[in-house]
Parts: sequence; structure tokens; C-alpha cells
Amino acid sequence: MTVAIPTLETDRLILRAPTLADFEALCAFFASDRAEFVGGQMGAEQVWRQLGLEIGHWQLRGYGRWTVEEKQSGQAAGIIGLWFPHGWPEPEIGWDLFEGFSGKGYATEAARAARNYAYDVLSWTTAISLIDTNNHGSRALAQRLGARQDGYFKHERFGEVQIWRHPSPNGLNDGGMEAYA
Repeated sequence: MTVAIPTLETDRLILRAPTLADFEALCAFFASDRAEFVGGQMGAEQVWRQLGLEIGHWQLRGYGRWTVEEKQSGQAAGIIGLWFPHGWPEPEIGWDLFEGFSGKGYATEAARAARNYAYDVLSWTTAISLIDTNNHGSRALAQRLGARQDGYFKHERFGEVQIWRHPSPNGLNDGGMEAYA
């Protein structure tokens, strides 16, 4: 089975398939403190496996996380999208922004696009985000997206994390995705 990974566009971003060209940006992310809440720092060999995991998730589930590219610069700004590996309680919307791209609203913009895709194209009726209790930035983002805390989940590697439930498709105020390519 080969899955064609769709490209999504927002006003300022392109959400595209992860590729080998993203490897160096991922290495920089996973070498930094920004990786604290997503398994911690890792070397290039582990990042290679992580990139394969991101691409493979699309093949196994038919959806996954996109590389977020800033339109203005063409630089990879993060990896954001839909995630449901074995052991997760429900399908998730997850986000990781790379150094230099936070504080611009990119995570909110890309996560909304991913959620709209999940609801409009994949017909999801709900979605969660799993967030470490100490990850204040991700909790604030979940709140900006209209998500509410909905209990806890004991992850086998990360320990207890909060479940943040996103509004249902009928409960959204931000409309649908403006473009699927």
C-alpha cells in the first residue's frame, strides 16, 4: 500500500510530506531542549529512525504528521499533524515547532489545518492532544484551539500526561480547511 501524502496550505504555511531533506532540521530539534516533552534529546541515528517513523505512520494509518514549511523563507518550521501509534488512547493532534519559529502563531495555524483535515476529510468526530503537565506552551496552544482537559493517560515511556480534548466538528468556530492539494 502506498499512501499519497496530501499537501495543505494556510496563509503563511505549507504542510507537506516529511522527506529526507528535513533530516538536518529534525536533528537540530532533537539535539535541543525543545525535545524535552517528546522523548528528549537524541542523536542522528535515533532521529533517522524518528523520520522513518513519521513517514511510516502515513503508510500504516493513512494519515500522519506533516512537515510545516514557512512560505516566506521555505524553511522547515516544525512537524505537526495527526498521530495514533500503538498504545495511544485515541487519535491525536500533535505539534513540535523548531527553534526560531515559536511565538508567531504557526503551531496554532498548522494544528487548526491538521484538525480540519481530520474532521473534514477523514471524518473524525473527536481528537485529543496528550500534553505533559509541565509543558505550559502546549497547554496554552491546546486552549487556543478550544481544547479542554479531559483526564489523564499513563504513557509507558512518558509517564502520566494530560488528555486535552478538542471540540467536535460541530463545536468548531474556525470553519473548515480552505485548501487541500
